[in-house]
Amino acid sequence: MKQPCVYILASQPYGTLYIGVTSNLIQRLYQHRNQLTPGYTSQYAVYRLIRFEMFDDMTSAITREKQLKNWHRSWKINLIESENPQWVDLAVNLGLEPIRN
Repeated sequence: MKQPCVYILASQPYGTLYIGVTSNLIQRLYQHRNQLTPGYTSQYAVYRLIRFEMFDDMTSAITREKQLKNWHRSWKINLIESENPQWVDLAVNLGLEPIRN
């Protein structure tokens, strides 16, 4: 099932952050977690889903992604903690395996 989504990954609580956009969140998380897409997330072990927002269309999702990428780090942390204060890996609730430390 495809639905535009902006997501934030973290290496650990208060660690390295990554903001991305996708039309298939589960598939994209699988790619990140299995290092199928070399780059930033695999280089810095950024695999924990700590926030995501669903959208009706990709244009809105891309606009939001660009907005969040331009935010100060402290604003991003405040946004994350407004709904996920413990920095829980939300991907587990979506059916993915927990991250092994």
